[in-house]
Amino acid sequence: NGRGSDKSDPTNININDVLGDYSLTLVDTLDTLAIMGTQDQFEEAVRLVLEQVSFDKDSKVQVFELNIRALGEDLANRLLPAFQSSKTGIPYPRVNLRYGVPRTETVETCTAGAGSLVLEFGVLSRLTGNPYYESVAKRALKAIWDRRSPLDLLGNVINIQTGQWIHTASSTGAGIDSFFEYVLKAYVLFGETEYLNMFEDAYGAILQHIRDPSGYIYRNVHMSSGTLMATWIDSLSAFMPGLQVLHGDLESAIKGHLIFYNIWKRYHALPERFDYYQKTVDIAFYPLRPEFVESTYHLYRATRDPFYLQVGEMIIEDLNNRTRLACGFANIGDVRTGRLEDRMESFVLSETLKYLYLLFDISHPLNTMDSNFVFTTEGHVLPLAKQYLVREESPSIRHLFSERVCKPHRVIFGNPVQHHYLSQPQLLDLSSIPCRPETDLAAEMVGTIVGPSDDDALSPLGVCSAPVINDRSFELSFGPDTRNNNNHNNHHGNNNNGGFGGRGGAGYDRNRSPKIIEFVGGFLARSLSDLKIELSKRSWSNGGGYQVTGG
Repeated sequence: NGRGSDKSDPTNININDVLGDYSLTLVDTLDTLAIMGTQDQFEEAVRLVLEQVSFDKDSKVQVFELNIRALGEDLANRLLPAFQSSKTGIPYPRVNLRYGVPRTETVETCTAGAGSLVLEFGVLSRLTGNPYYESVAKRALKAIWDRRSPLDLLGNVINIQTGQWIHTASSTGAGIDSFFEYVLKAYVLFGETEYLNMFEDAYGAILQHIRDPSGYIYRNVHMSSGTLMATWIDSLSAFMPGLQVLHGDLESAIKGHLIFYNIWKRYHALPERFDYYQKTVDIAFYPLRPEFVESTYHLYRATRDPFYLQVGEMIIEDLNNRTRLACGFANIGDVRTGRLEDRMESFVLSETLKYLYLLFDISHPLNTMDSNFVFTTEGHVLPLAKQYLVREESPSIRHLFSERVCKPHRVIFGNPVQHHYLSQPQLLDLSSIPCRPETDLAAEMVGTIVGPSDDDALSPLGVCSAPVINDRSFELSFGPDTRNNNNHNNHHGNNNNGGFGGRGGAGYDRNRSPKIIEFVGGFLARSLSDLKIELSKRSWSNGGGYQVTGG
């Protein structure tokens, strides 16, 4: 059923923070229609917004939630009173769209809510020529950052009038998450090094104090001492691997993603909070959040590892099997029982399904644009200013939204009512991730069964389809390269990349010895000439996959 604001209970912030009777889902999914739909559908949606949507409502809404979903000039003007009544510049968390900040409004706000406004407000300033919008958002972000602890950690909740921290837990999850995202993306979008400096200091503190020694878990710690305050992680923090991809820290991104992957495998969804010490669900509902999908998308774009396509397939099957109804996708009230709720958040269409679509539509213009844009925390596309574009001949955002006509299509994965995805490595598996020992370690850390006892390893007939294989080894060798060094195209791989495994068109050098280069996920042979290596297949009890045992 459709939803609007809860007029009978104005204190029901679970509903009223977001829904204010302004066709939120329609507004929030405009660029989803541009990306996934037809031009006619997109134009019809724009017409409906112009004709029917108004923010002149007697509705108290959360500044952050409405900013990321629907900001335009009229809405921004209605949100400005939240900034103007604050002594610190940190905005009130809520405003009435018609009457401004209520006299009884709380003075406590979260770090993410106050510090994740600069992308939308900054772009609005550039579109309107009015710098005021960006200035208030940037002042709020800096007011939060200036109150960090000596460890460069931020708390979760702050008093906007006194600047005192109310809740001192520091994490990468709910209440703080998108602050880190926006300082890095503000640097990418606006080119101001001040934002990059903020991010690098904040990220260094995350790695030193919030990330646990294993490198997989990002904890809740006290902002002043770094001591542990809670043993749960939340589903919102699943965004972090995607941000780490943007920053270039792929190893950390791969490890963090594996934690959420294994939680999903265990419950076929992500519980809102998971206790990694007890290895149990802490808060069981799942409102179809996009963060895990978002990170999966970014990791695939960065690595092209087909494992992440398998993860996307797993998510699609579970969403279809567990949540899909005639009129949409329902929230999961309890991931353990599968109970559904009569609610679908606007971000399901704005982010969750958009990232899944882009994961598999590898030829989509957004996937061939040399990253000349950023996604906001609501999955909206903001193009870079012209001076920051990687190269001018790249397909343009303007082309995507004004000229591209999409033909609807679908990808069908086998039987839609059965789970058929497997993660057992095969002899010639192109994916490195399932074969890495990190995969099994992450599974053990969250209590997911791995190895031959994994339920996915058994066929419906009860026959073990992934038997234990004893260690065995074999040799792989290559003879000397006898080709003319000046002729790059007279043999296999005439792509000016030096043949198999080559980089940069360097050609072959028969006089150089073979060299193994370590890179993310394994090793790369710079030359195969005279190379001889011994590979040993490891048993499941030793992590599976292969290891180099001689050469």
